[in-house]
Amino acid sequence: MKYIFGPVPSKRLGRSLGIDPIPSKVCNWNCIYCQLGRTKQLSHGRTRKEYFPRQGIVDDFKQTLETHERSDIDWVTFVGSGEPTLHASIGWLIKEVKNAGRYPTAIITNGSLLYLPEVRADLMAADAVLPSLDAGTEKLYRRINRALPELTLERLVEGLFEFKKSYQGQLWIETMLIKGVNDTKEALQDIASVIDRIKPDQVHLNVPTRPPAEGWIEPADEEGLVRAEKILGEVARVISPISGTFSLDVDSENLGQEILNIITRHPMSEDQIMSSMEGIPHEDIIAVLKNMENNGQAKMVQRLDKRFWSSAEANYTNK
Repeated sequence: MKYIFGPVPSKRLGRSLGIDPIPSKVCNWNCIYCQLGRTKQLSHGRTRKEYFPRQGIVDDFKQTLETHERSDIDWVTFVGSGEPTLHASIGWLIKEVKNAGRYPTAIITNGSLLYLPEVRADLMAADAVLPSLDAGTEKLYRRINRALPELTLERLVEGLFEFKKSYQGQLWIETMLIKGVNDTKEALQDIASVIDRIKPDQVHLNVPTRPPAEGWIEPADEEGLVRAEKILGEVARVISPISGTFSLDVDSENLGQEILNIITRHPMSEDQIMSSMEGIPHEDIIAVLKNMENNGQAKMVQRLDKRFWSSAEANYTNK
């Protein structure tokens, strides 16, 4: 399917069927920890358009449901190659997907456009909204998220605050903790002040477990996570690393395309690919990956002491 991937194992959403409404790295942030690498060209903050035809996305979704048992999917999640709220029809898509599948829907977003009333209205139909908040000061926000100049931390916080006032679903803020950057006592106290204003239902504390854009990134250690839980309080909880296998059709005539459909949106470690393709000899899988690399479809990137595979166009640096 062109716009649908998974189900993939999610740390928070169980078996999540992904919907990707945005072309690769169309985003208004350029986060240092992004698993899809650096944003090649920042999209203007107000540039919302129908990047992919909305009916085509819904048709793909309906066809995908026909190939899965209901128990295969826990959530349907709008997430993928860029910032999903940049799709002008995201509100319509959420409603159509809910009507077609009767699954709870989530949207993973950086939250940067929630200062716009029309974007807040679009996301009201989702059962859970998972925005990012990695800093409590403008200086650290610029260092970590590297957003467009007009997308200030003040606008991000104001959008989250206004959205929470009216939203009836679950608002789960995600904070990505990076060692020596935002896991210090001072940085966490600044984040806690913002959290206290927004009053989300939960704060999910994460560390990078997939290949970050910048080579110097290190996940916060156990001491940093404990410190974060203590400072952010009862609303915060550490999210355990992903376990489980990805949904790959091992009987497909084109295993490379099956793998590429996932790693374009969700880079996988070599071990994850192996465990998700049970029954196929490891040497055959390596041969498929090498062929994809030689054809310019995929590439291997070394991060966090692991070998990850992503789409060839992803831009990682070793600095």
